[in-house]
Formats: sequence, structure tokens, C-alpha cells
Amino acid sequence: MLRKISLARLGLTVGGVLTLIGFIAYVTGNATLNLAGLFYGVPILLGGLALKAAELKPVPYIEPTTAEIIALREEQATPTQNQLRLDVTRYRYGQEAHLDESLERIGLSPSDADRPELIGIQETQTEGRYTLIMQFDSPFISLEQWQKKQEKIEKFFGPEIKANITQPGDNYIDLALIKAG
Repeated sequence: MLRKISLARLGLTVGGVLTLIGFIAYVTGNATLNLAGLFYGVPILLGGLALKAAELKPVPYIEPTTAEIIALREEQATPTQNQLRLDVTRYRYGQEAHLDESLERIGLSPSDADRPELIGIQETQTEGRYTLIMQFDSPFISLEQWQKKQEKIEKFFGPEIKANITQPGDNYIDLALIKAG
């Protein structure tokens, strides 16, 4: 649950309320409340603004995950699949994009401008095996370039991972990480 809460929004709200209380206390002559409101409120508000500037929002699910897929995940998912799912579905701070370092190490991010952008994930099953699908908007890197990196992707996200790369539409790439059986 805490993964779904934006620390930036929390800081802005708490800092804004405390700062407002400090200003109201200043106008009404309440020195103690004024001091506490401004001394705590302004730094928290500024911290919230800084976090908001560095915030990376969670990636949405393409389709809701069914109960049977959740049971399959609990039974079969590799630690890497679980970590990927948890990392991309929470707020992140100080990163340019989800999986930016991973794509760079695999060789699918020649520059920040050309980097594929993770736009959604989906959990499903492929031939009875748990599958985590990551959908990328990839206008600068073709399906053929992705497929050339398939072995490297499997080694990077492995062990026990088989990668399947498809193109569901123009500029979109689906990277399915399938639990190897």
C-alpha cells in the first residue's frame, strides 16, 4: 500500500498545511504556533517540491490481474520477475525512466532520447507458465534490434527466464518474461 503513495504529494500536503498554519498564527499573534508552523512547514514543503521534480510515476497494469494468475505468480514467479513487477509499479525518485539502467546494460538505450519507454505491464500465463509482459513505446529501436538482444535479455533477467519479443502495434514492443519450465 505504501508503494502507491506519492511521497511528493504527502510532503506538499503536510508542508502546505503546516506553512498555512504558521502564517495564520503569525497574523493572529500566536508566536509559538507561528514558529512551529513555519520552521517545520516550509522545509517539508520545499522537500515535497524537490521530490515532485524527481518523481517517476508507477507504470499501470494493461489489464487487471486475475486471482488464478496471482496464484500462478505465487507458485512460479522468479525473484527477478517479482522484483521487476514491484519496482515498476511504485513511485520512484531520481530516475529518468523505469528500467533505464537495465535497458542501457542490455544495449537497447543508445541515448536518453532514443530509450524505449515502459508504458504498461501485464501478468498472464503462457503454456501454464507465469509470464510478466512489459510493454514499451519504442519508436527508435526496431523489433529486429530487440530480437537481436533476446539472448542477452534472457541472461540479464535470468536464470529460469525465457524472453519472447513481439510487436503488437507500430512503435510498441511487448517483452514477455516467461518462467522457464
